[in-house]
Amino acid sequence: MGYIRHNGDWVARANKVLPAGDYGNFGAPLFVKKGKGSRVWDIEGREYIDYLIGSGPMLLGHAHPEVVEVVQEQISLGTTFFTSNVYGIQLAEEICKAVACAEQVRFVSTGGEADMYAMRLARAFTGRDKIVKFEGGYHGMSSEAQMSLAPTTKADFPRAQPDSAGIPESVHAEMLIAPYNDSQFAASLIEEYRNQIAAIIVEPQQRTIPAVPGFLETLRAISDEHGIVLIFDEVVTGFRFAYGGAQETTGVVSDLCTLGKTIGGGFPLAAIAGREEIMRHFDKNIIGAGNWLMMVGTLSGNPVASVAGLKTLEILRREGTYDKLRKNGETVMGMLTRHLHNVGVPHRVVGHPTVFNVVFVDSDVGDYRDLLVEDKLCASEFHSQLIENGILRLAGKFYISLALTQHDFDATESAIETAARSIAQT
Repeated sequence: MGYIRHNGDWVARANKVLPAGDYGNFGAPLFVKKGKGSRVWDIEGREYIDYLIGSGPMLLGHAHPEVVEVVQEQISLGTTFFTSNVYGIQLAEEICKAVACAEQVRFVSTGGEADMYAMRLARAFTGRDKIVKFEGGYHGMSSEAQMSLAPTTKADFPRAQPDSAGIPESVHAEMLIAPYNDSQFAASLIEEYRNQIAAIIVEPQQRTIPAVPGFLETLRAISDEHGIVLIFDEVVTGFRFAYGGAQETTGVVSDLCTLGKTIGGGFPLAAIAGREEIMRHFDKNIIGAGNWLMMVGTLSGNPVASVAGLKTLEILRREGTYDKLRKNGETVMGMLTRHLHNVGVPHRVVGHPTVFNVVFVDSDVGDYRDLLVEDKLCASEFHSQLIENGILRLAGKFYISLALTQHDFDATESAIETAARSIAQT
């Protein structure tokens, strides 16, 4: 790929000190030096329109001046204390105002950490062990989350498949895997194991696959019927779909939710939020030693991240912000549909206007297995052509920011048109 033709010295240095030569995130050896607004620049000075936005956190764009101002002010006063700070409390108060399920909040540093604690919290609350997870759902790096994240073979449901080495066999038995968007299967599975299930964990939009009407409502009803904790993983959807996240847009309220990315304003901060009667398991004085869920994090509720998050949420509350964000996404979605249709390439544009993808299939996409039939060569060439033409994104997502301009859209459309023509000729 052309975009990795430089940086040879840095690639060699990275390979020497980093396993696989990277951080385990983006993969390709692209070294970004700076970002401003909708753009980033690599160490060779090459410029990209950024639809990666740090894998989601930079909803406002890079180095937003208002966020930079409050962060610099806090840094001059100290960067971390381990004690509580007033900014974290203010951020928790704002989350409780905005998010339907949130009566209390506990901060951590990453979304995956939040998901891990949410599942553990559900087990503490119910006294049960099993977790229902949906095939292809991403919930971080814990042993539970790494079950049936990206299986390459079609195992019979509800058998879980590990996606990582180092996971004990005992974890397999505690995870029940179901197909996303299949209300009937979920209801049948949960009825069978109802007295053993602590929680259902689900993304209100699984990666870029939207929940079909009635699916989340079914999960809510089943959870209520059997005393199961319903966890919405809103690390991506929270404060992105709307100020109240997917719980606002769907009208379905979970018992717990996890938040990340946006709430830290570009700094490491995430949260578990939910009903007080569940969250009290973090309070040893109330719940007692036997039911207490221990949680300690050196940087949890860090003041720099908290002030960045507070300012980010303040900006998001301004009139017209979400209308603009959705319009930005709809503009790019329209480009993808138009140019791929013009060259006759089968595809589906799936997702929400704030985070979506183009999938090279000739049928609708409703669950993980629908993605397995994608034309992988077509998808790879399209992605390579976009990056070669200055469009930075994850291979499986476009993240939309508020910083995008008409100049960005014009350049994006040109790149999409070029990529579409390229794959039509392959």
